[in-house]
Amino acid sequence: MLVGTLACSPSSVEIEEPHPSDLSALADRFWDAYLNWNPLQATYLGENRLNDRVRDITPLGREARRREVSALSSTLNAIDIESLSPNDRLTYLALEHQLQSQMAQQTCNRSVWVVDHREGFQLDFLHIVTAQPLNSPVDGERMIRRWNAIPEYIDEHISNLRSGMEMGLVAARVSVNRTIVQLDALLERPVEQWPIYAPAGSNLDGWSEGTRHDFREAIREAAVTRIQPAYFRFRNFLRDELYPYSRTGRDVGLGGIPGGAECYLAKIRDFTTLDLTPEEIHSLGATELEQVHTEIADLGMDVLGTSDLAEIQTRLRSDPDMHFRWPGEIVQGAQTAYDRALAEMPNWFGIRPTAELVIRPIPLYEAPQSVLAYYREPAPDGSRPGIYYVNTYQPETRPRYQAEVLTFHEGIPGHQQQTAIAQEVRGLPDFRKHLGTMAFIEGWALYSERLADDMGLYSSDLDRLGLLSYEAWRASRLVVDTGIHSFGWTRDQAIQFLEENTLLAEANIENEVDRYITSPAQALAYKLGQIEILRLRAEAQQRLGNRFSISEFHDRVLENGALSLPALRQAIDTWLKSQNS
Repeated sequence: MLVGTLACSPSSVEIEEPHPSDLSALADRFWDAYLNWNPLQATYLGENRLNDRVRDITPLGREARRREVSALSSTLNAIDIESLSPNDRLTYLALEHQLQSQMAQQTCNRSVWVVDHREGFQLDFLHIVTAQPLNSPVDGERMIRRWNAIPEYIDEHISNLRSGMEMGLVAARVSVNRTIVQLDALLERPVEQWPIYAPAGSNLDGWSEGTRHDFREAIREAAVTRIQPAYFRFRNFLRDELYPYSRTGRDVGLGGIPGGAECYLAKIRDFTTLDLTPEEIHSLGATELEQVHTEIADLGMDVLGTSDLAEIQTRLRSDPDMHFRWPGEIVQGAQTAYDRALAEMPNWFGIRPTAELVIRPIPLYEAPQSVLAYYREPAPDGSRPGIYYVNTYQPETRPRYQAEVLTFHEGIPGHQQQTAIAQEVRGLPDFRKHLGTMAFIEGWALYSERLADDMGLYSSDLDRLGLLSYEAWRASRLVVDTGIHSFGWTRDQAIQFLEENTLLAEANIENEVDRYITSPAQALAYKLGQIEILRLRAEAQQRLGNRFSISEFHDRVLENGALSLPALRQAIDTWLKSQNS
C-alpha cells in the first residue's frame, strides 16, 4: 500500500479541442476536467477512479485550471449557438455558465484568502468518509493515498493564505474566529473519535487477514501521525498568524480587500446568473420586504392577536413553547412533515424521483458553527440516499414554527425533488445532471416553500407564519448581503437589520450574518431565483388559460437540470410556443 504521497489532481492536463460543432464532446471534456479539479465531489458522485486524490491547490495546479478553462471557453465560443437544436442550446448555455463560474473564482482569487467555517476543507475531509467506498483492497489503497494527501493539502492551504496576506488579501475575522472555534472543538476530541479514523474499525469482510491488518494500521498512522497534527498546524496558523490581520468593521465585506468590488460583481453574476448591480438588488430587497411585512401583519393578527411586527417578534422569540425542548423532537418533526409532503406529491408533479431521503442531525463537532440545516444529494447509482441534515444543537433556540418550512425547502418539494430528478433524467450531459446554477437550485427550494402552502402541507397558521418568516429572511438577504459587500455595512449593522426586519430567532441571526460575510452573493440567489420561477408560472397560466397544468409546468421547469435563469426562461418559452402551435 502506498503512503505519504501527495495524491492531487493532475496539474497539467492538456485540452484536446474537439471540432466546434461537437458540443457533446466538449461537454464530456468539461465534465472530465471538472471531476479532476474536484475529486472529493467525484467520490460523492461515484467516480471511484479519483478516490485517491485531493484537490490540487498548488500555484501550478491553479494555473493549469486557468488554462483549461480558457481553452474550453475558446472552443465553446467557436460554436454557433444559432445552429443548435433547442436542447443543445440549453447545453451550450449551461456550459457557458459553468465556465463563467470558474472564471469568477479566478477573478476573486479565493484560493489565497478564503477561510470558511461552513464549507471549508476541514469539514470536507471529515465528511468524505461517508461516501468513500471500502469494498475491496483496491478501495483501501485509494483511501490510504487520499488520507495521506490530506496533510500536504492543509500545508499547501496555509502557504496560500500566507501568500494572500502578503497581497493584502485576508479573510474576515468572523470567518477565521468561527473556524478556530470549530477546530478547537474537534481537536479536543481524541482522534480515535474523528470520522476519518472510523475506517480503522471496519469489518473488511472478504479481505485477507494480512491485508486487513495493514490497512487498519495505515489508517491509524495517517490519522494519528499526519492528519491530526496538520489540523493542529492549521488551527495554530489561524489563531497566531492570520487572526490579528483579519478584516473587521466596515472592511468585513469584500470592499475591504483589493479588487473586492470586481469580485463582488463577478460573484453576483455567478450566483444569480443575472446582470444586476448591487444597488438594484438592494432596492429590490427593500420592496420585497415591505410586501412580506404586510402579510406578516395580517397573519399575525389571526395567530397572535397583533399586527405589530415588533410585538410579533417578541412573542415568537421569547415564548419557550415556540421552541423545541430536545433534539429528537426536531428530527421527528422533520420526518412527519416530509412524510406528509411525500403523500401529496402525485397531485403536483408528473415526474417524481426514485431516490429516497433520510433525515439526520448535523454532527456535533460542526453544529455550533453551522446553519439551521443543509442537504446532500443522493449518489447517482442509488447506493446512498439524499440526506437532510438538521441542526439539533441547543434545541431550545430552534423555533417550532419554522420546522415545517425548512423541511419543505431541504426535502420535498424542494432540494430532494429538484436534485434527484436532475440526476435521473435520461439524455442530459453528465454535467447538467450534477451541476447547476445557485439561482435555480435555491430559487426552486424557496419557490417550494410557497408551493407547499398551495399543496396544503402546513399544519397550522402558526406554521404558515413560519413560511412568512422565511420570506422576510430571504428578502432581507438582498439588503444585507449588498449592504455588507457593497455599502460598507458592519457586522453589527447587518445583525440589527435582521433583528428588526425578520422573525428569525436571535440565536440564528449571528450565524446568518456570518454566513453572508463568508460567502458573498450566495444568499442573493434564493429570492432572485424564486421571483423568476413565479414570474414564469404566472406567464404560463396567462398564456395557456384553462389548459395550464401545474404538474406539467413543474415537470418542464425541472426536466432540464439546474439551468441559468435566462436559459430556464428560454426553455419555458419554447414549451409554451409548442403548446400554441
